[in-house]
Amino acid sequence: MKIRNLLALSAAALTLAVAPGAGAQQWPTRTVTVVVPFPPGGSTDTLARSLTPKLQETLGQPFVVDNKPGATGTIGAGIVKRAAPDGYTLFVSSLGPFVIAPHLIRNVPYDALNDFDLLTVAVQAPNVLVVPAGSPHKTVADVIAWQKAHPGELSFASSGNGSSDHLTTALFWQRTGTSGVHVPYKGGAPAIQDLLGGQVGASFQNINAIVPHVQAGKLRALAVTSKERAAVLPDVPTLAEAGVDGVDVYSWQAVAAPKGLPTDVKRRLHEALMTALQDPEIEKRFVSVGFEVVGNTPEEFAEFQKREYERWKSVIEAGKISIEGP
Repeated sequence: MKIRNLLALSAAALTLAVAPGAGAQQWPTRTVTVVVPFPPGGSTDTLARSLTPKLQETLGQPFVVDNKPGATGTIGAGIVKRAAPDGYTLFVSSLGPFVIAPHLIRNVPYDALNDFDLLTVAVQAPNVLVVPAGSPHKTVADVIAWQKAHPGELSFASSGNGSSDHLTTALFWQRTGTSGVHVPYKGGAPAIQDLLGGQVGASFQNINAIVPHVQAGKLRALAVTSKERAAVLPDVPTLAEAGVDGVDVYSWQAVAAPKGLPTDVKRRLHEALMTALQDPEIEKRFVSVGFEVVGNTPEEFAEFQKREYERWKSVIEAGKISIEGP
């Protein structure tokens, strides 16, 4: 009896010893929720819905997108921060909650640099300085000259206070010593609509949102904010080529999870994400609208986030920008 009891205890101890590893190897065994902190239909939501079928195929369980919009993405980020770090909650977001909102909103419900396990920056895309087709401004030099002659008069539309396009405008003004009027909208669609109608003078819009209008001749693209020319707008110079340095800006979307993922789950998630991003059909879909597939490592993402966090903090402080304006 004593030997039998000893064997039973040994078996139990062995089971406990291997349980964490076994659990990690079995993941996932049920549905994984992918939180998107913005409404359906935008770039971030499109990315999430493009990746989830491939993740489901690779990992064998459903991946379901759950839109949790509000407070420039910080509501969704807070939900993910509070979720269990077990691999069943993912976060797909643009740069806002990761590197911008913490400098604009008091008491955000998470620590952007410490509360997430970063997985990868999935895609990035430059912004494009565009003006209405009927604008007298043909080049970046025209815009700068007009602003210097008429300080604080040229209107720049954005998708909202603290958005990537708003902060790109602020950085452009800071680097060129010019000023204008910031006109925030509730999203990119209404901003572009007023650009098309000539109600506003200019804007730095996400490339994927304005390429069809540029190609149709309804908007004029003056420069892209990438380091190199965009493949979908090969005739449009970079801002650096146009004489404006230091405004290399990308809008990016990334994938993260609550802090504390088991090592094996994190590894498998990253591998599955790389498989999805390298899928020819998915890559073709993104590239066709101006996105660049990044697919970096968690360590590279962490370093990138730190640089972006400090950069936008500096721009926001220099421009005295708050969520209420200007």
